[in-house]
Amino acid sequence: MIFAQSPRYRIEGTVIDRDTREPLEFVNVLVMGVGVGAATDADGHFIIGEVPPGIYSLQASMLGYKTIVTAEYRVNHRTPHIWIEMEKEGAQLSEVTITASPFQRVAESPVSLRVIGMQEIEKAPGANRDISRVVQNYPGVAFSPVGYRNDLIVRGGGPSENRFFLDGIEIPNINHFSTQGASGGPVGLIDADLIRNVKFYSGAFPANRGNALSSVLDFRLRDGDMEHNSVKATLGASEVSLTSNGHWGDKTSYVVSVRQSYLQMLFKLLGLPFLPAYTDASFKLKTRFDAHNELTVLGLGGIDRMRLNLDINGEDAEYLLSYLPKIEQETYTVGGLYRHYAGPHVQSVTLSHSYLNNRNLKYRDNDESSEDNLMLRLRSVEQETRFRLENTSRWNVWKLNAGVELSYLQYTNTTYQQVFTDAAHLYDYRTDLGIFRWGVYASMDYTAPDERFTASLGVRADANNYSDKMKKLDRQLSPRLSVSWRLAEGLFLSGHTGLYYQLPQYTALGFKDEYGRYANRHLDYTSVSQTSAGLTWHPNETVEVSAEGFYKLYKDMPLSVADGIPLSCKGNDYGVIGNEALVSDAEGRSYGVEVMFKWLLVQRLNLSSSLTVFKSEFRKNNQDTYVPSAWDNRFIFNVSGTYNFPKQWSVGMKVCCIGGAPYTPYDVEKSSLVTAWNAQGKAYYDYSRYNTGRLPAFGQLDVRVDKMFYWKKCMFGIYLDIQNITASKLRQPDVLMSTGEIENPSASLAEQRYVMKSIKQESGTLLPTIGITFEY
Repeated sequence: MIFAQSPRYRIEGTVIDRDTREPLEFVNVLVMGVGVGAATDADGHFIIGEVPPGIYSLQASMLGYKTIVTAEYRVNHRTPHIWIEMEKEGAQLSEVTITASPFQRVAESPVSLRVIGMQEIEKAPGANRDISRVVQNYPGVAFSPVGYRNDLIVRGGGPSENRFFLDGIEIPNINHFSTQGASGGPVGLIDADLIRNVKFYSGAFPANRGNALSSVLDFRLRDGDMEHNSVKATLGASEVSLTSNGHWGDKTSYVVSVRQSYLQMLFKLLGLPFLPAYTDASFKLKTRFDAHNELTVLGLGGIDRMRLNLDINGEDAEYLLSYLPKIEQETYTVGGLYRHYAGPHVQSVTLSHSYLNNRNLKYRDNDESSEDNLMLRLRSVEQETRFRLENTSRWNVWKLNAGVELSYLQYTNTTYQQVFTDAAHLYDYRTDLGIFRWGVYASMDYTAPDERFTASLGVRADANNYSDKMKKLDRQLSPRLSVSWRLAEGLFLSGHTGLYYQLPQYTALGFKDEYGRYANRHLDYTSVSQTSAGLTWHPNETVEVSAEGFYKLYKDMPLSVADGIPLSCKGNDYGVIGNEALVSDAEGRSYGVEVMFKWLLVQRLNLSSSLTVFKSEFRKNNQDTYVPSAWDNRFIFNVSGTYNFPKQWSVGMKVCCIGGAPYTPYDVEKSSLVTAWNAQGKAYYDYSRYNTGRLPAFGQLDVRVDKMFYWKKCMFGIYLDIQNITASKLRQPDVLMSTGEIENPSASLAEQRYVMKSIKQESGTLLPTIGITFEY
């Protein structure tokens, strides 16, 4: 037996009626996959003893109520008190048995939704407990083979098309050293120790989650333990963290985390030209005033510093150091959510504030001895205050959700930069912008009493006071419809269609021309029409097989006036995107098929495999021809699994392959000009040949081994995670680089050219890391 030598713990919890908030007696609560359980007493309380340590979900069932499967919880010496809410059956059913499943289905999003649990977050091979990398195991999500970045590229959309929520509170980004105007960075901002689970939407977005075109990540954070106080320390691949979990009094729980990185040490060991260091902190407070009123307050913040590693040599380092800036960032979000339970109606009020202070600094040849060498000095601040009022009501088989949103944005930018168009000149740029945004939304869901059929109809409208046409709600009317039909036991046919809108980046809205006028007042919201349909088969409670096709059609995409490519094709590098002249002329499309297999055996096996075949294209206007976008990899394949052995050993492995990305050749003539090269320190692309080249495909193998030790009063764990164990190499286009030697020194400055050279680009290295966790 796998648990023969393991200690045993107990699980305590309370089951209540979701509407009345009253405790429920005689509810059967079962630990899934173990076969032990208990029934609740008159106070709704249950105690399950003799449970082996590990990560489990609970199943609660009772006549007259829908059977429910909870999120995953870790069972050890500090197992938290578990609260379970149960919903009454809409009608009395005869000769119908509805079995709960760990694979969640939602009427509003019967397709394009994946729920990521604690087991995957904790032990995903190659992810190092970073949720952005865990998501990359799922269909439709591309991964970055090089660059050590977490950009989310979902179904051929750009990294600026994603939105993130923590317990219903929106946060601007989830990565340190984020690219302003996009969402990526080298490492995640959210400590995995705080995450209960994540709903990942690659389409079919809920009506109350707006301003997204490619994906929504909806994080649910853990509640603090109302019975114990504990401390957990983790030494991860890139940081050391300390987490405290517990309660104050008998009404308020807390979870708080602080992390300090040593990523700069790892990057220096790898010989990388940039050395990032960060500190972050996050917390969640939850107060239950009584059975019908509760308040959640949470915060998340980070301090980032990236300096350059000037001690390394080599042509690759020379190239990157020629243009990479120093980066300093501070970011935070703090917010509160008040929820009132009034029978079948739940009202919530959300208020939050987000802040980003982004600073970039670059000197030519990294020589700071003279201001004449200054190439870039940028300071850009974004801050936004958001308010949302929402009501959710349920009547038997119906659910109505409706709400309103209001926010105020402040954006400032002060930039000194050398730029080159036809000649080099200095760019001294200052802007400030204030915008009010507002939105309304509603959705109605229907679920048949036997759950054979579900349907959801929703609508959303957004507007703001940036321009006269953006003030009109009807111009951004966003309807959506989802349906699902159970064709046979365990076999579902589902579909969704909807129209979604996203406001252009604040960097774009605040951009001013040389006369001090907002240059992009004419921009529209970007829209995408999404249609998807799929089959899902559950042959039993442990296996899911799905196939889904999708089609996305973009309109009014912001297009760069300078280089003729859309902003959606940018954002996977450090810095800022969007602060340039734009027009809403571009169009795009992305379409493909996703296939996924998932097999869950509690405390034994967690296996998933996915294949996505797709195309991602854009065109400059509706008269032009489509060309591949920057994210047109054509295929993505992943196999990831973790197997638990006896005595708390586990081994995980991930194989991932991705098609070659397209690339654009360099403009050799322009790049060799001394004035042009000195302005930005790297070569210029020939956008007339945009993405006419293509890289070879890339694949890598990651392996992870875990060992856990459970004792009466503490838990200790150690893991070895080896990324790219095969040391696979990714071939990239040769880099065009200046030698620093002028081939025609007697010519005028405007005509002088550098002697250029090509540098072969090939990257990929074996990266082993060791992690340690200790909880007391």
